[in-house]
Amino acid sequence: MDMSIAQSKLTAQGQISVPSEVRKKLGIGPGSTIEWHEHDGGVVVRRAGRYSCEDVHQALFPTRVAAGAATDVKAAIAQYMRKRHAVR
Repeated sequence: MDMSIAQSKLTAQGQISVPSEVRKKLGIGPGSTIEWHEHDGGVVVRRAGRYSCEDVHQALFPTRVAAGAATDVKAAIAQYMRKRHAVR
């Protein structure tokens, strides 16, 4: 069971204040950007630009790589970044 670390109230304008405990955990301050992600039936909030090792691995290797297969990690990173930041 996950424990709540803080609570926020939603204003009539649809805004929330990020509690100080959460700001400290995320390392954010005025002008910081946060991202909202759906995950396992819930929502995860994190500082924009922060990714776990699992996120990076899944982005680079969306399908399982055979054991011993030679993979050019730099090329995979470049390809992912071009795709993620492509002008739409």
